[in-house]
Amino acid sequence: MDLKQRSIIALVVVVVLVGVSWWLFWPPQAKITQGLDLRGGLSVILTAQGTQQSPVTAEKMDQAELIVRTRVDKLGASEVSIQRQGNDSILVQIPGLKNAQEALQVIGSTGQLEFVEVATITDTATVAAIQAGDDKVELKKGTYKPFMTGAVVRNPQVTTNPQTSEITVTLDMNAEGRQKWGEVTSRLAPTKGQIAIVLDGVVQSAPQVNEPILNGQTEISGDFTPEEAKNLRTVLQSGALPVTLEFSESRVVGPTLGQDSLRQGVIAALIGLAIVSVYLIVFYRGLGLTAVGALIVFASLFLGTLAGLSRFGLFTLTLPGIAGIVLTIGLAADSSILVMERFKEEVRDGKTYRSAANSGTMHGIMTSVDADIVTFVSALVLFLVAIGPVKGFALTLMIGIAFDIVTMFLYKRPLIVLLADAAIPAAPLFWGVPKQEVASAASGKRVAKGGGARA
Repeated sequence: MDLKQRSIIALVVVVVLVGVSWWLFWPPQAKITQGLDLRGGLSVILTAQGTQQSPVTAEKMDQAELIVRTRVDKLGASEVSIQRQGNDSILVQIPGLKNAQEALQVIGSTGQLEFVEVATITDTATVAAIQAGDDKVELKKGTYKPFMTGAVVRNPQVTTNPQTSEITVTLDMNAEGRQKWGEVTSRLAPTKGQIAIVLDGVVQSAPQVNEPILNGQTEISGDFTPEEAKNLRTVLQSGALPVTLEFSESRVVGPTLGQDSLRQGVIAALIGLAIVSVYLIVFYRGLGLTAVGALIVFASLFLGTLAGLSRFGLFTLTLPGIAGIVLTIGLAADSSILVMERFKEEVRDGKTYRSAANSGTMHGIMTSVDADIVTFVSALVLFLVAIGPVKGFALTLMIGIAFDIVTMFLYKRPLIVLLADAAIPAAPLFWGVPKQEVASAASGKRVAKGGGARA
């Protein structure tokens, strides 16, 4: 397969990818998830404070994250995002929140683990839901009274029965807990009563008591998956927050301000795109038009990817993210200029259009790739180290760099190769290549042939 055929195939692939991208992101306001600074809401970064005697560990952060998640779920907000940031921080984002002060109080309070006899709950609907095995049943205030708190729990573990391969959760208790646990389980064992394990008023599990447990050493079984068993162990560890969480950042954004920010960000991106396009067309004429086309392809693939990531909950557009998009517009234009200038330079050096398109575009692309890789590594470090909205800037910058490279190989180089075959030689002035440069190159070839014949 020659270079011309490969170029045609590459352009066909680009057309298909652009079509799929438009299907994914249109309309963009509905397909790309907007962050709090665009939609309005509350954004909080909680940072764990450890001590020399009690350092922050991954296990403690798991417990803290679970407690925070349970408390945020009680607010009833939709599309809540709770993410670990680094080794010691938790980012909580609650879009569309009306009462930010209440949310801050809820998030900052300490988790409370309690044990409740299901039969003593006065709300019959709640009891029925627990007995039916419903998940995350919320207990109404005043309808239950715990007989014990999680402060007595010791050493919860996930284990596997070596004979049956059944996954179980085991725990022990202190002296006070063993006495109370023995009394309650002795009373419930004859009727197979249930004990609800409650975290912040939400039932996490309600195991049935099969026999009295007098020594506190308890085994909870019931067709657990490894993840379910791990979650229950974390719940049992969560008698209180294992670390102190402090608000290192708290932002409340109104919906009107958010939409104004989005509109201004989009306008800035469009103005930047327009200025760059005018510059390319004025200075590079026909080749500038191909560069503008490359920007359209680049933007289409970029937005399609953001919409695809949003569909799976992997991306949220923020103002720093828009800044990253605007910056990548300049990077994409810069790579086009490198490719076009190297192509024109090799034409001035005496190569034919076809030869210059083959070698010149590749040399220009490799130079641009080198620069892109340096920027990509910087953005990757920023993404891995930073917390909060800065990660959105780094992510969009990395995505933009990746698609700049894709666009160079699948669109810019193949298109110039095809144009150099006939279109550019037919109208060099339109494509930004001076006539005298072409004539000089052609004349030089005739002289070389004549000298060879005389020799």
